[in-house]
Amino acid sequence: MTSDVRKKLPAGFGRLWTAQTISSLGDGVTHAALPLIALTLTREPMALAVVTAAGTLPWLLFGVLGGALVDRWDRRRTMWVADAARAALLAVPATAAVFDVLSIPLLATIAFLLGLGGLFFDTAATAYLPDLLRRDPALLERANSRLRGAQTAMSGFAGPPAGSALLALGRAVPLLADAVSFLLSALLVRTLPAMPRPVPEVRESLLRQARAGASYVFRDRVLLGLALRPAVGNVAFLAVETVLALFAHDRLGIDTYGFGLLLTAEATGGLLGAAIAAHLGRRLGTGTALTCTAAVEGLAILGLAAASNPYLAGLALAVCGAGMGATMVLGPSLRQAIVPAHLMGRVASTSRMLAMCAAPLGAFVGGWLATTYDVRTPLYAAAVLLLAMTAVTASMTSNRRVEAALRAAAPVAVS
Repeated sequence: MTSDVRKKLPAGFGRLWTAQTISSLGDGVTHAALPLIALTLTREPMALAVVTAAGTLPWLLFGVLGGALVDRWDRRRTMWVADAARAALLAVPATAAVFDVLSIPLLATIAFLLGLGGLFFDTAATAYLPDLLRRDPALLERANSRLRGAQTAMSGFAGPPAGSALLALGRAVPLLADAVSFLLSALLVRTLPAMPRPVPEVRESLLRQARAGASYVFRDRVLLGLALRPAVGNVAFLAVETVLALFAHDRLGIDTYGFGLLLTAEATGGLLGAAIAAHLGRRLGTGTALTCTAAVEGLAILGLAAASNPYLAGLALAVCGAGMGATMVLGPSLRQAIVPAHLMGRVASTSRMLAMCAAPLGAFVGGWLATTYDVRTPLYAAAVLLLAMTAVTASMTSNRRVEAALRAAAPVAVS
């Protein structure tokens, strides 16, 4: 992808960035507070797992259908309504906390509905951004770099400690704080410029439109390569995440505080990767850059598996985080530049659904390998899987294929 670094992002992007930054801070608060609130109600691991898993279920159950609906609806309106609904929704558990009637079923239901709102907001935002930036590949890379960096900083650094601190003031406080963040985001999104709705397709059933969006991904080599990376990557990364705390404690001698620092190293790498993604795309070409960042992730996990002390492990996770951060800017930017506007919601949600479906498999595989063999085994297996995925997808998203896809999409971009 060639780019002109002198191009300026439109004023509307600043409002979108601010809205998503505020919302990401609220997400980080709830991400930390919700499991801790559940822990005040029960010590049963399966009950806690239900609350955690409930937030991912909407993507598994309604991912492609949600994308089809977003492609029918006004995307700006979808975003602000989703955030306003989530703000109102959080008032329910906050009120229940005040009157001491919170329960695990209520928290699980709230987590599911918040996840459903997130499905619609994220899909609509992904589809709205290329319209706002006129599908300019350079601007998309810069915009996604800033969005990804802000999301990592807010949900990974600032949000979780804020959520823990607010919880000390009362169980309702972090929930209300997140509600305020959603409300502010909704108000900002509503001020964004309206974009023309995509040209409507021949009227078809929702299921047929959803199926058309999914098949579009599987028929296009570049889009399939972009979808396989997070899907296979989630199998590998969840296998690692499942045993990481145990590995850190038993093999590296890291205590609870040290484990938090270990995760911070990964988030720091993620910020760096997001910041340099556009530069990598310009220097190497988007296709080669994606292959390199995927290879870096696999080699970093291999280094983590072989690490003999916390410092090497932290360095490996930081490098892995940098590869992931860059990949999560370059991949979506390319997808937004080449997918027709009327299919953007379905293509984005299909790719996200594939990644979400892969995550539970990775967690199961990681636990099984650690139980059957050794706690390092899932890490080595994840590294091999990531490197194999890199080899398979390298030709699918080569510079030649990427440039051809961009040329083919150019008439759509101009219109």
